[in-house]
Amino acid sequence: MIDQPVSDQPAAPPSLRDRKRARNRQALVDAAIELFDRDGYEQTTIADIAAAAEVGARTFFNYFASKEDLLFPESDARVQATLEAIAERDESEAPTAVLLRALRSVGAVSDEMASPQAALRLKLMRTVPAVRGRALQIQLDAQRQIAHHLVAAYPDTLDGVTAAAVTGAFIGAITAALQVLLDGADRPDDPAEFHRVLVEATDVALAPWA
Repeated sequence: MIDQPVSDQPAAPPSLRDRKRARNRQALVDAAIELFDRDGYEQTTIADIAAAAEVGARTFFNYFASKEDLLFPESDARVQATLEAIAERDESEAPTAVLLRALRSVGAVSDEMASPQAALRLKLMRTVPAVRGRALQIQLDAQRQIAHHLVAAYPDTLDGVTAAAVTGAFIGAITAALQVLLDGADRPDDPAEFHRVLVEATDVALAPWA
């Protein structure tokens, strides 16, 4: 395993400033989703979102670099969860098992992938070029980071090309399965079941790499 610093001290609770930042960030996301759904993506401005979230327009840029980023509020956290799973792997754990464990951990802490926000994001990715472009950039950046860490973690079994292929299969399977799940009239109402189906489908896609 990759050595990680271990501390017996419990994590410090978030400070008042951190809690305020988290509230402001979530308020911006919630306001944006409501406005995008009600008024349309192109018709909604950053000023509109800031006003609905009750923050200044300039404050918006303390949290998000662009309007598109509001639709992907958990992308960094998901990548980080995957990198942590790689770092904490057991010596006998295969790369595909690590990736699936990371996907399960994401579902354990957040229902966002099964949310109305995710369905709206998919709709806008299909209809708004700026959103589609941002989604692709996020996906490519995630693949690069994850593949880099896989090569470092499994130098005897993966090189740059094979790590990129495994990572591409992982992210591609999630993306494709989510499109069908979010489109389906019979998609699971229970977020836990939704995520179970997503993990199961991704497992099938990764089977040739196991």
